[in-house]
Amino acid sequence: MEDRLQVGIISSTHGVKGEVKVFPTTDDVSRFKGLKEVLLDTGKDILTLEIEGVKFFKQFAILKFKNYDNINDIERYKGKGLYVTRSNAVKLKKDEYFVADLIGMSVIDEEEKEIGTMTDYMETGANDVYTITMKDGRELLLPAIKQCILDVDIEHKRMRVHILEGLL
Repeated sequence: MEDRLQVGIISSTHGVKGEVKVFPTTDDVSRFKGLKEVLLDTGKDILTLEIEGVKFFKQFAILKFKNYDNINDIERYKGKGLYVTRSNAVKLKKDEYFVADLIGMSVIDEEEKEIGTMTDYMETGANDVYTITMKDGRELLLPAIKQCILDVDIEHKRMRVHILEGLL
């Protein structure tokens, strides 16, 4: 399991006083209001940044970090990911999972036959869709609904599924 979970990506600076525009990679952009700190992956180091202020603009969060008071301090972090530790992650409800825990999971059918590996997911209007890369190289787009996703075993990294007629 991942120790850190991505909540956003710094897309650009915002103004000249050290604020950044963050594209959220979390389901709920308002979750930034409850965060006290985030981890910034610079590519070389992991920096802990204390959040001093949060605003919202369209689908973006505008964050101000403590001790980053001008554009020159923060501009070099454009395109970098922001993460939280699992202890700061949102609490999941029953049958909810972090995508980071699902990617790479072995996918089996009802008869325990291996189908492939979960490699990606997509958000759609009605429900999420899981991309399963099958053993023969084809991709299966599987809706993340109870009729298809029968069991998810995070500990053993296995997902048991039912493939609806017409999906293959």
